[in-house]
Amino acid sequence: MNDLLNLQKKLYPDLLESMHQRYAVLRNIYLFQPIGRRGLAEHTKLTERIVRGEVTFLQKHSFIHMTTKGMQITKEGKMLVEQLAPFMSEFSKVSVLQERLKDKLQIKQALIVPGNSDEDNWVKQEMGKVCVSYLKQTVQSGSAIAVTGGTTIAAVADVMTPIETSDDCLFVPARGGIGERMENQANSIVAKMARKAKGDYRLLYVPDTLSETSYQTMINEPAIKEVLQKIKSADIVLHGIGDALTMAARRNTPEHITAELKEKNAVSEAFGYYFDNKGEIVHKVRTIGLQLEDVSSTPQVIAIAGGKSKAKAIVSYFMRNKSDLLITDEAVAEAILRA
Repeated sequence: MNDLLNLQKKLYPDLLESMHQRYAVLRNIYLFQPIGRRGLAEHTKLTERIVRGEVTFLQKHSFIHMTTKGMQITKEGKMLVEQLAPFMSEFSKVSVLQERLKDKLQIKQALIVPGNSDEDNWVKQEMGKVCVSYLKQTVQSGSAIAVTGGTTIAAVADVMTPIETSDDCLFVPARGGIGERMENQANSIVAKMARKAKGDYRLLYVPDTLSETSYQTMINEPAIKEVLQKIKSADIVLHGIGDALTMAARRNTPEHITAELKEKNAVSEAFGYYFDNKGEIVHKVRTIGLQLEDVSSTPQVIAIAGGKSKAKAIVSYFMRNKSDLLITDEAVAEAILRA
């Protein structure tokens, strides 16, 4: 594909630019449908005159249709967007960013979607779609998938579609609840993912943070013990990476612990562990669920985190911890590479 792209750039440079522009128009109609010409011009940063010409072409070839509410994509148009996506990724700077980010963080693979999820919620949806696509390529019959909570992981559940090999796959929560919104809890996300993927699931009815006495009592409960065994032996782990102080607030962390996190310059959080900017563990919450030692032996580990504000947290986490794949957005990738 790279050789073909290089030839096209030499022989038909204007054709590639035109193709990229037309793809951008069609993709934005797909993302924001129904949408009018003015809104489309704002999202694509093209003039209304250019948008009008591209819309006329796309409508003529039945890739979009007009409604009273605005433009919508047709089945043929959606198929075209999906088929062109890998090609356009190669053509754009995203593919270059992916290679640079992979080298910078010393991970096996990085997948980047355009945008900044701090500013636009649809970017999280796009990250979710990339994650679902990757799962469809890697999930095997009988796989167990452990999933953490949070808004970004919840976006994966929102866009989940049936996975052909997931008939006897099992989705399990990687941790207990941390007192946040129900839709962002690992249990809720797992149930939604399994239902949409046509798989099975187990739930973990315990709080995320426990005293030592409560912890020892809980882990010896037969029902909890069974679920924990499935979590710790998962084939795939799907997790987020949080900003340390934000996660401390979500956990209703006592003031003296929060002060300690600030004093020790905590930057990131994952699986109940807090890390400084060198990736060193500065605090550990006693949690029921996946521990770092469990994650290190998991065959496939997928981290998904985006938004420019997460740049330092992502770098902090990957200083000492490695994942097979990081799914993120363009804004955070550029911030990491500039740093």
